Amino acid sequence: MEFVNKMGFSLAVLLLVSLACLAHTEERMKRSASRLSSLRSKRMVGGLLAPHVPWQAMIFLSDSILDGGYAGGALISDRWILTAGRNLFVRKSREDIKGKGPVIPKVYLGITRREEADASTEVAVEKIVLHPRFQNQSDWDNDLALIQLKKPVVMSNKVTPIPLPETGQDLADTVGGSGVITGWGWGVLLTQATSLKYLVLPLANHSECQAEYERIALTPAVDDNMFCTGQPMHGQNVCFGDAGGALAVKDAETGDIYAAGILSYDKSCTSYKYGVYMKISSYLPWIHRVMRGDTEQSSALRTDAMSKMYSWQS
Repeated sequence: MEFVNKMGFSLAVLLLVSLACLAHTEERMKRSASRLSSLRSKRMVGGLLAPHVPWQAMIFLSDSILDGGYAGGALISDRWILTAGRNLFVRKSREDIKGKGPVIPKVYLGITRREEADASTEVAVEKIVLHPRFQNQSDWDNDLALIQLKKPVVMSNKVTPIPLPETGQDLADTVGGSGVITGWGWGVLLTQATSLKYLVLPLANHSECQAEYERIALTPAVDDNMFCTGQPMHGQNVCFGDAGGALAVKDAETGDIYAAGILSYDKSCTSYKYGVYMKISSYLPWIHRVMRGDTEQSSALRTDAMSKMYSWQS
């Protein structure tokens, strides 16, 4: 009888220990699941929630993609925003745009959530200047436009321009061979983003990107005025609505942050590997001419003035 009692006591102790271990394991699993759920909640389809990006602009035609939708832009001075030209048309193809002028969009600065796009963050537009060879050969040729604002914006921690490339700055010399793109682009299920998101994307081999799109209809003919980004390891990518955003890079030697390109082809999503950008360094002469306010006579006037000053020295 005593042996039986001791045996019963031992079994009871073992059972209690087993239940305690099981409860501890279950609690650890719950904590792990909670941490994983929290991590996942921070991740967005197509990117991560972005911090405040002071140069980011929202170019808005409509909430509906069928009526032009909305896209990105980059503030490059106190009165100028650089974006993709196609963002300023309801129908985006060369065939649909031919003979039509751009739509004057609503432009918002200093926001990270779509709900902040209201009268308090809107900046009035003075005029739009499309690149003179916009859509010269295809939908994506020279896909750039400059938007002049009616009044200079007040610089703050929420609104600050991003510099353009300087002489000698080259994509090959960027930190990590990558750049950062931000936008309100649609997700893989074509759901609208409610908050600004970002992706760190690797710079792609130019010839590989060029060859990829040569064999796919209705995609850009990637030329020397363009460059590409690939997909990160987890397969996220730019998508509808991200066009016009600046790919921000960091110069490995100086540490300077600047806008290397403006996203043009944002339809890669999960279908294709590469996003395609207008290479800003290729367009600096045009950008500077527009921002200076040059007219057809400006070059001749400058030349005449210089010629006279040199001739007076002899």
